[in-house]
Amino acid sequence: MTVSTKISKDTTIEEITENHPQLIKPLKKYGIKCIACGEPVWGTIEDNAKNKGIENIDEIVVSLNNILGEE
Repeated sequence: MTVSTKISKDTTIEEITENHPQLIKPLKKYGIKCIACGEPVWGTIEDNAKNKGIENIDEIVVSLNNILGEE
């Protein structure tokens, strides 16, 4: 995994849908929606998690980076 592909809590959902679509399903399992009406949801991972009352943002980011590291 290179630095440029590292996911952070500030990564936008749009970036994920465009560059890492394999992360959409894992985010959905955490309760973070990525697609609405066929379009990417706006905002960052952190913004969307907080809007859903999700507090384990750091855990989610680690999990997403682990998925990218396995590829």
